[in-house]
Amino acid sequence: MTSVPTQIIDLKSLPAVNCPCGVARRAFSDNANFPGTVHLTDIHLDAKAHFHREHTEIYVILSCDADAKMELDGVQHAIQPLSAILIPPGVKHRAIGKMQVLIICSPDFDPKDENF
Repeated sequence: MTSVPTQIIDLKSLPAVNCPCGVARRAFSDNANFPGTVHLTDIHLDAKAHFHREHTEIYVILSCDADAKMELDGVQHAIQPLSAILIPPGVKHRAIGKMQVLIICSPDFDPKDENF
């Protein structure tokens, strides 16, 4: 049996990258044993609606303003901390309000798959 090395990453220590939603810190893109990436994302109030042709995303809301929402294909949904949202390819989405989310993206995140 081949031993797969474990990996522990402090998400807060990763470099911050600007994205349509705010600022993301992305982990595990270089790990061949995991078919995706994990992003700690601080969402700003001006998140841009976008969709992915290839990526499925799961948003886990870690913290958010009381009036925060997720817009999915034009419909706004109230959210709260520890809500989880599965967003399949093709669904136009954006976060509304200030929040911190953990995003699990499969396959590996590719900024070329951000469509507006």
